[in-house]
Amino acid sequence: MNFLLELLTEEIPARMQAAAIAQLSQRFTAGAAAAALPVGAVAAFVTPRRLVLIASDVAPASAGTSDERRGPRADAPDGAIAGFVKSTGLARDQLEERDTPKGKFLYATIATPGRPATGILADLIPAIVASFDWPKSMRWGAASISTASPRWVRPLSSIVALLGDVVVPFTAAGIASGRTTFGHRFLSSGEIAVASADTYVDQLFAAKVQVHYGERVVEILRERDRLAADAGLRVVEDSYLVDENAGLTEWPVPLLGRFDPAFLDVPREVIQLTMRTNQKYFACTDADGALAPAFVCVANLPDAEGAIVAGNRKVLAARLSDAKFFWDADVARVKADGLAGFTPKLADIVFHEKLGTVADKVERVARLARWLVESGALKPLAGVTAAPKNPVAGEAGPQIDSVEQAAVATLATLAETAARLCKADLVSATVGEFPEVQGIAGGHLATAQGLDPQIAAAIRDHYKPVGPSDAVPTAPVTVAVALADKLDTLFAFFDVEELPTGSRDPYALRRAALGVLRLVLPHKLYIGAAAIEWLGQSDERRPLSIVDIQRRKIILSVTDFLLNRLEVQQREAGVRHDLIAASREWGSMDDGRLDRVVARAKALQAVLATPDGASLLAGYRRGANIVRIEEGKTPGVSDGGVEPDLLTEAAEIALNAALDAAVPEAASAVAAEDFAGAMTALARLRPAVDAFFEHVTVNAHEANVRRNRLALLARLRTAVHSVADFSKIEG
Repeated sequence: MNFLLELLTEEIPARMQAAAIAQLSQRFTAGAAAAALPVGAVAAFVTPRRLVLIASDVAPASAGTSDERRGPRADAPDGAIAGFVKSTGLARDQLEERDTPKGKFLYATIATPGRPATGILADLIPAIVASFDWPKSMRWGAASISTASPRWVRPLSSIVALLGDVVVPFTAAGIASGRTTFGHRFLSSGEIAVASADTYVDQLFAAKVQVHYGERVVEILRERDRLAADAGLRVVEDSYLVDENAGLTEWPVPLLGRFDPAFLDVPREVIQLTMRTNQKYFACTDADGALAPAFVCVANLPDAEGAIVAGNRKVLAARLSDAKFFWDADVARVKADGLAGFTPKLADIVFHEKLGTVADKVERVARLARWLVESGALKPLAGVTAAPKNPVAGEAGPQIDSVEQAAVATLATLAETAARLCKADLVSATVGEFPEVQGIAGGHLATAQGLDPQIAAAIRDHYKPVGPSDAVPTAPVTVAVALADKLDTLFAFFDVEELPTGSRDPYALRRAALGVLRLVLPHKLYIGAAAIEWLGQSDERRPLSIVDIQRRKIILSVTDFLLNRLEVQQREAGVRHDLIAASREWGSMDDGRLDRVVARAKALQAVLATPDGASLLAGYRRGANIVRIEEGKTPGVSDGGVEPDLLTEAAEIALNAALDAAVPEAASAVAAEDFAGAMTALARLRPAVDAFFEHVTVNAHEANVRRNRLALLARLRTAVHSVADFSKIEG
């Protein structure tokens, strides 16, 4: 038989629905299993007003159990035997005597018959209802005056519980189960007597309730797109709105509406945000992709007379009127004073009590953005040939011609200007009303002022990338500001020791680190020198005598943090974390090319997947362990280098020759950033390494021969470490 459970309630918030049916299905399945009640497939459905579960092939009763218990010895005192008999509930002659190595003992077999399915379900469902976990719940009715009263997401109205066509009787949350439910709130009237679990879905459909969430989604998409196409429009795709509207309606009816084209003067993002967040409307575009003065809303019933569309149009007009008022005020202000006229008020906004105001942050970001361009950190994007300066190594970039100097100076000025204006919209009226458009509003205001398009784009996109699906900026000025903003956040909070702990990350430093990685990896950017320059700024909070020590400490801490985030990011991309660890020491902030860490790790993973790579790893480990043990006994035993005259065995001569060929080849490949080539060069050592361990005794009797062979193994270790730290590889 099939079992049907329907919990009819007031409207369930759409955001809670998916988790609710997953929980209902899991709790029912676990409860049936615990009661040894066989059930088939379990399906759960949800609408705004009901949770539904249908379990197929429910057995008439649970399986019986048999429990065997051993009692006292057969010749035990009568009192002991009588006590055992009483505990089993059996008669004395129902006990079995068995011979065991320790003598003859009494055994009792206690059979427990299965329970009827109706009884099990009558106990299970009230328990599920009573313990159901909602993010938010409420009490209702007369019982709500007591804290012990039932709680549910919204007041429960009725419960349908049918095993086949028979009601499973129980009471949950003060409501008796039955077979009566109700259809659509407006398109159906009167009670519905559900005949059985098999007829439920069809009976509800006839009462204008589409129980299947997936079918509601299909109907929304189909009719939404048809309406737009008939009007020569396209719907802006938004999976959130599809899910939300499917969770708000039991009988979804998409409707096309229009609004006053005058509102299109407001930035597109503000209009879409208003429609999406406040009204759950789909935005529409024309054939060229421009925002159209139209929307698609999803009603819960047909709109025969157009009253629903008219009402939605009126509500949207009020929302857009507010948005236009704020936007027009900001545009008037920016045309009078420029976007820079907004920035003085940033000094009134505290960024962090230990780090000053937003104006202070803007100043740091502006200096860092300029440095990113001038240092050559953005060389792959900026189109100039100057190599980055490396203050740690005491080096400076080569001389560049005047044309390149002018190009760099122009980019640096644009980046600094954009950075000084990137937070200006935080004090605008538009962002005050719509915080989600910060940055975006600033970009539009910069355009309204007539600023360079590169500046406007940098202001608009400097928060990017925010999440894993967010677009990554590519324009040099935008990247400079976005990277400077995130690096400043990391170094500033590490400087004042406000760090993430466990699952807590109140200042979103992990997100900032991932943003840095997504900016620098695909573009192969340098960030080490920029970090050092940022920390080299004068700091009145600390005595000058400890600035250098503190600076280096913060650099190392942030480097480690970025590399840890890199491990997480690349693990999700299929790169083993231990291979990132084996490569990460070669991605120091002094160099600042974190993409090299990833390239090494991927090359290492590819080579280790081959027989030659796996065998080389095994040979490396064996040789490195021998050297480590012997160096522990006699420090420096392998430091003298290999003496060719002391190589007498063919296998050790061959290994030394193989290293003579592989080491320069690997070094040349590393210099060219051909890490796959470097790994391949090392992998070709495999036959010589295998032969060495098969035919050569390292711990020879002659001390000088033994030392020379240890030096040869140390040379192998050094050669491998020139590409990656194989000691970090697991498995």
